[in-house]
Amino acid sequence: MKEGSRRAIIAAFLANLGIAAAKFVGFAFTGAASMLAEAVHSLADTGNQGLLFLGGARARKSADEEHPFGHGHERYFWGFVVAMVLFTMGALFAIYEGIEKLRTPHALESPGWAVGILTVAIVLEGLSFRTAIKEARALRGGESWWQFIRHTKTPELPVVLLEDTGALIGLVLALAGIGLALLTGNPRFDAMGSIAIGCLLGTIAAVLAVEMRSLLIGESAGPRDVAAVRAAITGAPRVRRIIHLRTLHLGPEELLVAVKVEFDPTLTIAELGHAIDAVEARIRASVPIAKLIYLEPDVFRPPAG
Repeated sequence: MKEGSRRAIIAAFLANLGIAAAKFVGFAFTGAASMLAEAVHSLADTGNQGLLFLGGARARKSADEEHPFGHGHERYFWGFVVAMVLFTMGALFAIYEGIEKLRTPHALESPGWAVGILTVAIVLEGLSFRTAIKEARALRGGESWWQFIRHTKTPELPVVLLEDTGALIGLVLALAGIGLALLTGNPRFDAMGSIAIGCLLGTIAAVLAVEMRSLLIGESAGPRDVAAVRAAITGAPRVRRIIHLRTLHLGPEELLVAVKVEFDPTLTIAELGHAIDAVEARIRASVPIAKLIYLEPDVFRPPAG
């Protein structure tokens, strides 16, 4: 796991831990459904940061006989688990709590506590979000934020970015629900705030699940890396053409490259071996994350017809 991802996770963990404790205190004083939903949301987010650390630690395990390509996919798996935790512990609980408070509403107690705690939480979440933005900006390049979340092979930063975005919007929804309940004297607005938070968390969990599923199944290298691999191969001496090329991310910083190449047919076996070694060296120099390279010399056969 890169240092930038680690810093973003630590910032999110510390912020969410403190916020969760404060929100539970706020719920104890106010009885607000949206406050309880937000407290559980922050507790889930805190646990999620721990899961991301667990995935990073397990991904560093060396390859073995049972897992010859290493354990890089652990980071994707635990990212998927985060999505499931966010959905079950965050979204479903918030919706359930909101529905219960709609059915049996009761007036808020000590609303000043709720407003004060939620305001402080917005500040802390904003600081965590700023850290995630800063660390992700170095990897984003010229992509939009949505494109970065869709295309990045590093699971931790999209998770933290989406969690923090959801947390900030959720806090605003909680404040709106409590504020409307106070202004109108109708506590059902607080319950509707809880339901809105649940729907928001469910949407974020679904986006994360889709993205992590794609990475777990196996994604190819990005266009820039593929182009760099192609240029490294075709620019090598004695290479005639690439017959076909496949890439697969074994982890965020580990790429498998499988390629069939047509070489100069006049090469001897020894010369061919040196030519293959030279191509592999060029690939690794151009794309350092290309850890495993399988290069097969072959003869190009034009398609029939």
